[in-house]
Amino acid sequence: MPRLFRRRLVWLPTWWGALLAFVVACALGAGTIPHLGTWLAPNAPASGRDGRGAQTLVVEGWLDDDVLDDALDAVARGRYARVVTSGGPIETWREIQPWPSYAERAAEHLRRHGLQSIPVVALPAGETTNERTYLSALVVRDWLRSQGIAGEDVDLFSAGVHARRSQLVYRLAFGPDVEIGILAARPRRYDLERWWGTSEGAKAVLGELLGLAWTKCCFWPEPSSSPAGHAAHKPPA
Repeated sequence: MPRLFRRRLVWLPTWWGALLAFVVACALGAGTIPHLGTWLAPNAPASGRDGRGAQTLVVEGWLDDDVLDDALDAVARGRYARVVTSGGPIETWREIQPWPSYAERAAEHLRRHGLQSIPVVALPAGETTNERTYLSALVVRDWLRSQGIAGEDVDLFSAGVHARRSQLVYRLAFGPDVEIGILAARPRRYDLERWWGTSEGAKAVLGELLGLAWTKCCFWPEPSSSPAGHAAHKPPA
């Protein structure tokens, strides 16, 4: 009869070893956790081909009006030749609001509040129930290709702790040949440096941290995805 069991030597920590591991883990957590808010909301604009910065700024259209005002300040600080607004259909209160999409709403806000010196192009995405940011990124990518500026670096303007995940999704859509810079507006309802001090800050940071982890490990779109194909197949992202 074949043997069903065999003996193995398993190393386990002593009480002192377990205590040391616990202390080290606490020390690492104490040094890392307070910085999660600022890590999720980076400000790292692209360098551009000539080292002077990107010439295209993509503004996520779902941003609140006060955050869109921050985007105007970002335009004033950069050397952008164009601003592109992204976003899909506006689903709520469709019968009373004048904009069919978040992209068009944001573009009108920027123009109405003084952005007249450079073109503001609204690029609405199709309707999807899944990864709306990725679909919007595909629409922006394909428009830049149609304009002959596909290889240029791009800056993305987003809100607070959502910014790092949006940057990752745009990198997946554009591929490794395009640098995606990121500009994150600071949240107004909580302090990024003390995000754990309010329930809203904790919910935002922890929720975005989980979302970022899921995107990194589980969302792998096809490199040649098209907006139409993505909307039709609706991958689980």
